[in-house]
Amino acid sequence: MTTYLRADRAVFRFSGPEAHRLLNDVVTGQIPNSGEVAAAWTLLSPQGKILAEGLAGHAEEALWLDVHQSVADDFFKRMRMYKLRAKVEIEDLRATHRAGFAQEAGLEGVRHTDRLGPVDLGWRVIAPVEDTTGWVQDDGVYQKERIAAGILHQGNDFPANDAFAHDIGLDILDGIDFAKGCYVGQEVVSRMKHRGTARRRPVIVSGIDAPEGSAVVAGGREAGTIGQVVDGQAVAILRLDRISDAGAATVDGKPVSLELPVWARYVFGEAGAED
Repeated sequence: MTTYLRADRAVFRFSGPEAHRLLNDVVTGQIPNSGEVAAAWTLLSPQGKILAEGLAGHAEEALWLDVHQSVADDFFKRMRMYKLRAKVEIEDLRATHRAGFAQEAGLEGVRHTDRLGPVDLGWRVIAPVEDTTGWVQDDGVYQKERIAAGILHQGNDFPANDAFAHDIGLDILDGIDFAKGCYVGQEVVSRMKHRGTARRRPVIVSGIDAPEGSAVVAGGREAGTIGQVVDGQAVAILRLDRISDAGAATVDGKPVSLELPVWARYVFGEAGAED
């Protein structure tokens, strides 16, 4: 069984009698307190923009979270601030642990199913550094799979404080719990849901011959920018209302094809309008 190192992920461990409550009260997702499935979540600004995102899984009487390395310092600082006097220990494991991806279940490391709504991306693995020497040092297999599925990642596809949770489809991918109480940015998320004001959504762009960050142009207007490019394909956060003819889209002046992720089609429809 092969495990691929995801070198751009930073690992944090939350433990203590109030760890679950702290996280559940601060981030968007429903944080698990048992089981092998990891939950998607985002930490938002009061204005509703994504400051950090990742997966949270329960194991060994603790919660294991991963975030992109570019936001790890800020995430650690903010969570220590939110902790206040709560009985929670927050451990920064960047020096001692690594995160990886595996397509099958295995025995080594802390393992959780990487499942976002209907999208199954295999297993997230967390292990001490000394146990990762046999891991493949290239995560291209993972990046190709998640791009083909239309899954966006902060740091790879968009920066911090730039996108809303709806922009990356977390309202469909079980990354937002609309039934639980307040959390940071909850008012903005709830308003976007009930007013139907989300206009930017994930779109798979294929046939790309341009670098990450290049604009997608449709009908003479810029609709958004592409994220990380792997084998000519990327996921972009696009204004669906600006795409009247998906067959006429270009990136860097060259034609590309646009496709809604399978998990989003029943919501947005073939024309891109949200039901």
